[in-house]
Amino acid sequence: MVYINGGWRTTGTKMEVIDPATGEVIKNISTCGKKDVEEAIKYAKNSFEHWKKTPGPERGAYLAKTVDIMRSRAEDLANTITKENGKPLSDARAEVQSAINYLEWYAEEARRIYGDTLTPSHEGKHLMVIREPIGVSAAITPWNFPLSMITRKIAPALAAGCTVVLKPAAKTPLSAIQAFECLHEANLPSGVVNLVIGSATEIGNVMTSHQDVRKISFTGSTKVGKKLYEQSAHTVKRMSMELGGHAPFIVFDDADIDKAVQGTLLSKFKNSGQTCISTNRIYVQESIADDFSKKLAEKVSQLKVGHGLKEDTEVGPLIDKEAVDKVANQVEDAINHQGTILCGGKRHDFSDAQGYFYEPTVIGRANDKMEISTEETFGPVAPIFTFKTEEEIIDRANHEQYGLSSYCFTDSLERGMRMMQELEYGIVGINDPTPIVIQAPFGGVKESGMGKEGGMYGLDSYLNEKYVSVKFNKNGVT
Repeated sequence: MVYINGGWRTTGTKMEVIDPATGEVIKNISTCGKKDVEEAIKYAKNSFEHWKKTPGPERGAYLAKTVDIMRSRAEDLANTITKENGKPLSDARAEVQSAINYLEWYAEEARRIYGDTLTPSHEGKHLMVIREPIGVSAAITPWNFPLSMITRKIAPALAAGCTVVLKPAAKTPLSAIQAFECLHEANLPSGVVNLVIGSATEIGNVMTSHQDVRKISFTGSTKVGKKLYEQSAHTVKRMSMELGGHAPFIVFDDADIDKAVQGTLLSKFKNSGQTCISTNRIYVQESIADDFSKKLAEKVSQLKVGHGLKEDTEVGPLIDKEAVDKVANQVEDAINHQGTILCGGKRHDFSDAQGYFYEPTVIGRANDKMEISTEETFGPVAPIFTFKTEEEIIDRANHEQYGLSSYCFTDSLERGMRMMQELEYGIVGINDPTPIVIQAPFGGVKESGMGKEGGMYGLDSYLNEKYVSVKFNKNGVT
């Protein structure tokens, strides 16, 4: 399925979209190739010449109209997310609201793109810094948040005055198609937004090599992000990338254990653990480790697993068989390294839903020899490590490679402030397992990415700063 220059197209090449809860085909959709992507970029480049001159309030009005359309279709959008992604319907509804929130925020930010006037260092000069849209932006979005990641990239780009060519994840293209239907109905000028669906390698190669693409925004694995970064170096593109994570969740012995357990449930098992900011390592101070482990295992064993369209489902399937195999291998490796299964620990089979399920799992006696201690899981597995001192846990919590999100539970304000400073992550939640909000910057450090999305910070990578110096004499400009 292709949306180029304001119109929909179909091709002869088809791709299956699978329901991960059943393994059944939901729909066959058209895909596109190199020539379609090149054409989309051409139209985006042509439209940029007009869009960049469109006043900010007018650009914002298009986004605001899209908000109204998306709100009217919210339940249908949520159902689509659940069918192709697998997450529980309650989580899908929350994602739709998040997608709407990004559009709404940047609809207002479009009128607040400011420059600066600088104090001159020489008589007769006037110094200005003007912020201008960078140009055609290519966006590549992941399958774990198939709708909100689209608006989190498109909304700031359009607000800044950029045009967009977007490639959604091959596993979850239906949400993207519906999002572009909303944008189309909002009557955005032709060519301002374009949708290309197909081979990640083929489309990515065009995006990274094309001279007219001035910005790449990518959310996905660190491995793929590095490849895109390398390919884009030849044309020196602006890059913003939100990559892999390996979040520590630290529980000190002065914390409220029940709140820490609840926080772990929210951070670890949402979307079946398939989020970049999901907890991967749970560190509990030795004196409370047994109590915490028992309470967490009890809560996790009560989580309702099933098809996301069932209203009582709390944990849905993983995205595909490969994801289940990865989780199963990490659990087996943990057992081989003396880990103890406190609950779960195997594939979950249903008589009415033969999909890609794995039981929500808690592993006790976790240690640093396990693969799960260094490799991102992306699944519903919670390993519990123990520690003795604050100094020890700071060293263990800071990952050599990743630096996206981290969490710390303590009732000590002083300790919380120390941990805020010592944790080497782009996002730190102190007694807060769900710190992400629309107005805050989202992004990591180290190999977890570069650039920020969200809030006023999300506009920066779509804007160039142009410095202008005007010299006057007594009779006017020289």
